[in-house]
Amino acid sequence: MKQAFRSLANTNYRLWAIGAIISNIGTWLQRTAQDWIVIAELSDKNASAVGIVVALQFLPQIFLLPLTGWAADRLDRRKLLIATQILMAILALLLGSLALSGHIQLWQVYVCALLLGCVTAFDAPARHAFVSDLVSEEDLPNAVSLNALSFNAARMIGPAIAGIVIASLGSGWGFISNAISFIPVIAIMMMLKVKPCCAGVETVQEGPESRQTLFDGFRYIWSHPEMTVTLMMVSLISMFGMNFPVYLSAMTVHVFTGGSEQYGLLTSIMAIGSITGALVTAIRLKPDMRFLTVSMGAFGVTCLVASVMPDFWMFAVALIAVGTTAQLFTTSSNSLTQISTDRKLRGRVMAIFLSIALGGTALGGPMVGWISDSYSPRWAMAVSGLAAIAATLIGALFLYRQQLTKVAIADSSVS
Repeated sequence: MKQAFRSLANTNYRLWAIGAIISNIGTWLQRTAQDWIVIAELSDKNASAVGIVVALQFLPQIFLLPLTGWAADRLDRRKLLIATQILMAILALLLGSLALSGHIQLWQVYVCALLLGCVTAFDAPARHAFVSDLVSEEDLPNAVSLNALSFNAARMIGPAIAGIVIASLGSGWGFISNAISFIPVIAIMMMLKVKPCCAGVETVQEGPESRQTLFDGFRYIWSHPEMTVTLMMVSLISMFGMNFPVYLSAMTVHVFTGGSEQYGLLTSIMAIGSITGALVTAIRLKPDMRFLTVSMGAFGVTCLVASVMPDFWMFAVALIAVGTTAQLFTTSSNSLTQISTDRKLRGRVMAIFLSIALGGTALGGPMVGWISDSYSPRWAMAVSGLAAIAATLIGALFLYRQQLTKVAIADSSVS
């Protein structure tokens, strides 16, 4: 078990991890409050409205991709992250103030979600690439897994707290709590001591050819078939499987007729599985395509099982398995992409990875919401499972062709 937490021996990463858990708890407080205020207070229990919020929050990952990848590789990542954290805090404070005033409207949540998406588009690739500035290449997969562990520990704590806060004080305090959580995070970011050569600033001369580097990430991925297949699988699971806010909030309201406490509880229970998955990937030294394919298939099966669970508690137990398998795939795919990428291109490649992952969630959100409203939330989860099984077939086909190539090479060498 000690091997699972080896990156914490690094002082910079330890400080980063402290800030991350605080920030992640605040983020989940806001996410829960945002999903609940949309479906329960502003849209007459419309799951499609939640899907639109998800889309607005993640679509900027696609449209701003050339700029965000360039910024993650060319700007000082630490300073960039401090700026994005300040902007996120301001947006959380704005939403909280609107909610507490009693005059918040759905269009205002849409606008704030879009603005938050624009800020996150710059924050996410820089934040993921910044981890490689804090730890050695050898410890990078472990650090990525510990980041996922932090995110999902907060996912277990934050929604549970949010459910209580929303029920007792109102949704506005969920946003205000998130705004406050940025204060220690920004202070810790200022304390980090990162060498200039590792601060995200490339020592490359600017010139007419520098614009071409915006597309180097795409060329790099295309030249590595395993990475291309990984991103194809990520796109499918992100579009349908990762829209948990949409179908969990819909299941709470329409199937189990519960309140905000029940929605927060479901999200927290699912996080138990996500933490388990993050621990498994933290212990593993290096992910591979076979592990990604198996975990994707397991996610598809667990989604299908969860979609037919007859009561709340059986559904909640099934969500633990959904969370575990989803985390096994998402963390491993993130690690595999980072360790397979040249350090100078890591920011741009991670920007592409995140634009596919988060952009896919944005594109799928309204579709999952429409399926939930038109048919049922159970069908929305079933479609997630079927999409994951389709992605599993893509991975299995790649492994099969890879094996055939190895056999052909072996036969030719013998002859």
